[in-house]
Amino acid sequence: MKKAVFALAALAIAASAHAQDSAIPAKTVRPFVGIGATAGGDKLATAEYTNGNTASIRAGSGVYFTGGMEFRINEEFSAQTSVNFHVDNQSARNGNLQFQRFPIEALAFYHIDQHWKIGTGLRYVTGAKLSGSGVGEIDDVKFDNTVSPVVEAEYMFTPQISVKVRYVNEKLEVKREYGQGEVKANHVGISGNFYF
Repeated sequence: MKKAVFALAALAIAASAHAQDSAIPAKTVRPFVGIGATAGGDKLATAEYTNGNTASIRAGSGVYFTGGMEFRINEEFSAQTSVNFHVDNQSARNGNLQFQRFPIEALAFYHIDQHWKIGTGLRYVTGAKLSGSGVGEIDDVKFDNTVSPVVEAEYMFTPQISVKVRYVNEKLEVKREYGQGEVKANHVGISGNFYF
């Protein structure tokens, strides 16, 4: 009888340990990648196609590719850092226009529940340049590096897949050697993301 009680107690302890192991929290550091689209900002240039149609390049519009790391601080808070390529391009057989920039971002998030989190942080933009080729050829225009605030909300469909919506309040100054001027690059965006 004592042996049976001891065996049951040992089995209960083993089951409890297994349950605790299966409840280990999500990884505290994990990489992610994503792709998104944005809209907004001042008009920088307009491309005219041979059929008479036109398309504009805007300072806040385009697509962006992102890759970074998420750091889970505790159940309620996390932080993310990322490197991005943000580009708006209008291409035709006889030429193209392009506005590109390389943002680096650092954001802090509050987790409302297991699906929703909201965050804010800063975006450092470098390498901003407007260029063209072919019939769309223009003198390159480069912009000073700038820092802008970002607000973001993210919904996690699963621990690996999410969608983000964001707003960036951004202004870009034309580099002195390319003239003078300021353009608004404010934009809203939406992206899909995958966490490893």
